Amino acid sequence: METDELNIKHSKMGMVSYGFNSFSRELLRIAFTTFGFFFYESEIGLNVWLIFLAYFIFAIYNMFNDPLVGYLTNRVFKFTKNWGRRFPWILVGGLPWGFTYMLIFTPPTYDAVGGAWILFAWLLFSTCLFDTFHSILFVNFQALFVDKYRSVQERRTASGIYIMIGVIGVAIGSILPPMLFEYSTETTTNFPSFAFQGLIVAIITFVGFMLAIPGSREDQVTIDLYLASQTGEREKIPFFKSLWTALKQTPFIAFMIFYLLYQSLVETMQASVQYTVKYSLKMPPTASTLIFAAFLVGVLISTPFWTYYSKKVKNNKKVMLISGLLLAAFTIPITFYRIYWLIVFEMLLWGLAMGGFWIMIFPVSADVIDNAVVTTKKREEGIYTGFQQFFGRVGIIIQALTFAIVHELTGFDEALGLDQPESAIWGIHLHQALIPAIFVIIGALVFWKWYKLTPEKVRENQEKIKEMGI
Repeated sequence: METDELNIKHSKMGMVSYGFNSFSRELLRIAFTTFGFFFYESEIGLNVWLIFLAYFIFAIYNMFNDPLVGYLTNRVFKFTKNWGRRFPWILVGGLPWGFTYMLIFTPPTYDAVGGAWILFAWLLFSTCLFDTFHSILFVNFQALFVDKYRSVQERRTASGIYIMIGVIGVAIGSILPPMLFEYSTETTTNFPSFAFQGLIVAIITFVGFMLAIPGSREDQVTIDLYLASQTGEREKIPFFKSLWTALKQTPFIAFMIFYLLYQSLVETMQASVQYTVKYSLKMPPTASTLIFAAFLVGVLISTPFWTYYSKKVKNNKKVMLISGLLLAAFTIPITFYRIYWLIVFEMLLWGLAMGGFWIMIFPVSADVIDNAVVTTKKREEGIYTGFQQFFGRVGIIIQALTFAIVHELTGFDEALGLDQPESAIWGIHLHQALIPAIFVIIGALVFWKWYKLTPEKVRENQEKIKEMGI
């Protein structure tokens, strides 16, 4: 039996409470990804290139906002000794976040012609506000994982628990909203129904964060370890020097590229579902319920297996590679499906692979950060998780640019309603399946080639961290 198998220090109930951060985060993430772009292009009719421009500026803002938040919240404040380094920021970011989601669907005008620039400005403002609170929450939520759960075994256990709870958030965020809104038609507009779903989602998210409060608190041992590791010299490291130090670490870069292209797959594929349902299948929004439900059933079925498998093989790189390649393999066939139940079945398979990748994100990220701690002799989890979100935000740009280019080249025109040309239908299926699959295949190849943190190296890093006392 490995030493780290005897080193589980936190209760399962505490891990469950901590996991409710993931519940609310996944709920809002999938709801925004699935319905935000679709609402402004397909429902309101805003020009796709204006939407892309708003998403591009929003993503650039958040690319720099995330690591900056990580850098600033990594510092010692007066409240750190009593409240911990992460817990206060989780509250600041999490409690109001859901209500910023609602703002995205309550623009001051629905006139996509005369009020195009007003809609553009509102989309840009509301998405940037939405993601500012997300940055404050998620950077500290993920950094707390690394700091709080120190052994490999405990990280895998906590990851399995928070993934299962996060899946419930994905279920509500993908299945509930289509039950609360209707598509607009040539004769009717249903814009207020989108605002209503935003309000309901915001309320549910708030309740989730209240449940996350107990598990997000830092115990005194964690607080003391952090305070002991901080000296005046360490607090004064410039932001761009920290960034450059991170960029020089090959395992970090290899993981970030894989993570970036995985996020591109998720953003692009999930944002395509409503287009497929409305224009290709010509079904009501509630038809997306079974598509997402099948994916979630796949995740729920596979998560215990992936958790068991990861503990058995004790090789985080191997598990992440296998699950990533399976994601690509199960995504490609959807390019050619025009039958609803075939798409539902394929999404079930997709969920089986997604469970493995989800399980591995935090443990692999923790391995990368441990390697950085050994390399730099500093604990800067917030900075590295901020950099991870920096890379992840590129996925938003890739999704928006993919939609804009494909819709332009294939003749998609929201003004035509359901009478889209066949080329536009092919375009929708390309950006739902084949293009995202290519993204993740490229990421897997980079990760396989340049990620060198073997199980032996991971254990060696953890032993060195114990010796360093940080």
